[in-house]
Amino acid sequence: MRVFVTGATGFIGSAVVRELLGAGHQVLGLARSDQGEASLRAAGADVLRGGLAELDVLREGAKDTDGVIHTAFIHDFTDYLAAARTDRLAIEAMGDVLAGSDRPFVVSAALGLADVATEEDAIVPGAAARVSEEVALGFADRGVRVSVMRLPASVHGEGDHGFVPRLIEIAREKGVSAYPGDGSNHWPAVHRFDAARLFRLALERAPAGTRLHPLGDKGIPLREIAGVIGRHLGLPVVSAEPEHFGWLGRFVALDVRATSAITEKLMDWRPEQPGLIEDLEAGHYFTS
Repeated sequence: MRVFVTGATGFIGSAVVRELLGAGHQVLGLARSDQGEASLRAAGADVLRGGLAELDVLREGAKDTDGVIHTAFIHDFTDYLAAARTDRLAIEAMGDVLAGSDRPFVVSAALGLADVATEEDAIVPGAAARVSEEVALGFADRGVRVSVMRLPASVHGEGDHGFVPRLIEIAREKGVSAYPGDGSNHWPAVHRFDAARLFRLALERAPAGTRLHPLGDKGIPLREIAGVIGRHLGLPVVSAEPEHFGWLGRFVALDVRATSAITEKLMDWRPEQPGLIEDLEAGHYFTS
C-alpha cells in the first residue's frame, strides 16, 4: 500500500514511517523543510513538500495514495484554538478526497481532558479544543474507512520533546520536582514504537468508525513521575499549584485512567516497549 503520512518527520510520524516501510508499505511523507525532506528520503520514503495549512497539497497527497495516516498537529499551546481549526480544515480536505473510496484514513486525536475510560466512551463535547475525533468520524458515513487513534498525554521514547521533557525542564528551572495536589491523578502513556505499530494495524484493517486506545500504561500517578524526575536530578519532590507549571498546568492536573482492552482484542495488539517509568529510569531523558 502507498500511504500518505502527515507529520512524517515528527516524533510520532517518523516512527510511523519506519513501521510502514518495515512492513513493506510505500510512504509519501509530508515535509516542510529541506532537512525534513532529506531525512524522509534517507529513510526510504517519497516526499511531498508542504505544510499542514496548505490544503491543496494535502488533497494531492490523499488523491495519489491508497490511504492516509494523519499524525501532524501544530502544538502551539499559546493559541490552541487556532491549531485545532487548522487541524479541522486539514482533516476535512483529505477526507473529502477520500470520500466514497473505502480507503483507510487513520487520524490522531487526544485521549481527552475528561476521564474517557474505554474506546466506546465518546469524548465529551467541549472537553477539549482539539476536534480531530469528531471531524474524522464524520467521514465514516461517507465511504471512508476512518479510524481514530486517541493518543495519551505522554507518547514517550528517545527524542521525546513533549510533556515529560517539559516537566523535567520546569524541575531544573525551579529547583524542585513537583506534582499537583496530592499527586494521585493519573497520566496514561505509550511508547512511540508501540503507537506506530497500532497506526499501521489500523491502516491495514481497522473497521470504519473505530476508536483506538494505544496505551502501554493505563494511568501513572503524577507523584510517581515527579519522584523519578526528582531522584535523577537530585531535587526535592513537592506538591505545587497548577500555576507552578505554566501552560502545562492544565495538562498536569489531568486525571485520566483509561483502558485499551477493546483495542487489544480488536487489533490483536499488545504493548511491547518499555513503559514510561522504565523509559525514564533508562536515563536518556536527563542527558540533554
